[in-house]
Amino acid sequence: MSGEPEGSPAEPATLTIPRGTLLRSRVVSDVGTTLSRALDRELTGYATLVPQETLLLSGEARGVITFDDGVPVLAYNTVTDSGGPDALAELAVPGPYRVELYAVDASGLAAAHEEDALRVAPDAAATELADDADLAELTREAAPEERLRDADDEDDAVAAFLDDDDRIDAIREQARSEARDRAAEWGLDDALDGPSDAK
Repeated sequence: MSGEPEGSPAEPATLTIPRGTLLRSRVVSDVGTTLSRALDRELTGYATLVPQETLLLSGEARGVITFDDGVPVLAYNTVTDSGGPDALAELAVPGPYRVELYAVDASGLAAAHEEDALRVAPDAAATELADDADLAELTREAAPEERLRDADDEDDAVAAFLDDDDRIDAIREQARSEARDRAAEWGLDDALDGPSDAK
């Protein structure tokens, strides 16, 4: 999907996959319809998602979601070049969407599916794009055990970080310090001072 050659050094992760066999092309009001169809077909391939407001307003959301046996693996926004959860967040806009569903041989997606920066949890698309808890649960049930372990490990890492008060305090203090430095450069020291005693 990307014009960049595969394996370019020092480049941000981009999604490069072969053009597949078109299975379906239509406008849908709910992305859950497409995700359900991919899951039911145990599709290995990808879907392209273009929110119609993007077409009308020249917005920045043109997405690709890849599937392995019907379970989402990667998400990528071809306009902003962002991937993973960030891409899903950018695509989570009101429908309708222009959707195309493609089948691709598993070997054609193998390299792309190694891009950890573009990966999403198996149930993330159902949750973020379709707001469908039942579909999310069905997707988790269909996902390989290692995919669920990876997603749980990531959740645990985030939870551990949020529970690490010392690290969070250090980050906040660093942010405050940097903000004061910038304010001093711009002559805005007073804006960061505490509230005045004067009423």
